[in-house]
Amino acid sequence: MYEETVYTGSTGAPVGWIIFGVVAAILLLIGLALLIRWVKRRLSRPEMWGMSREEVTRRWQEIRGVSGQHGQMGLKMALMEADKLLDSALKSVMMPGETLGERLKVACYKYPALRNVWPAHKLRNQLVHQHDFQLSDRETRKALDEYERALKTLNIL
Repeated sequence: MYEETVYTGSTGAPVGWIIFGVVAAILLLIGLALLIRWVKRRLSRPEMWGMSREEVTRRWQEIRGVSGQHGQMGLKMALMEADKLLDSALKSVMMPGETLGERLKVACYKYPALRNVWPAHKLRNQLVHQHDFQLSDRETRKALDEYERALKTLNIL
């Protein structure tokens, strides 16, 4: 007569079921890790009021375009617009303060990397308040890079 041999583990369960259980557990853990990562990313992006991320991205692309097209005047306009965009972004995430400077002070507590945007903001203030202030291309481009990093730090861009 025919006799079937079933290999069993130490628990008495067939080895095939043990392998299936281990693979299922690994897949479940991977799925759970991906779900946690997705939820964490969604929760870390601040809710925005009054403007969308798409609008910020569109405005940022316009700022970069202006900075490369119109020489010195384009760089000045881009610097002022980048400052306004950051201010609007901080307002839209409900950062308290009357001015961008006040909002930046508060934001730096939650996002310490935003401290790097202070020189760019001060450069913009010099440009606006000193009629004879001259910008170099290099320092303006560096300031624009800092504004971009700030927007990325806030998970807005």
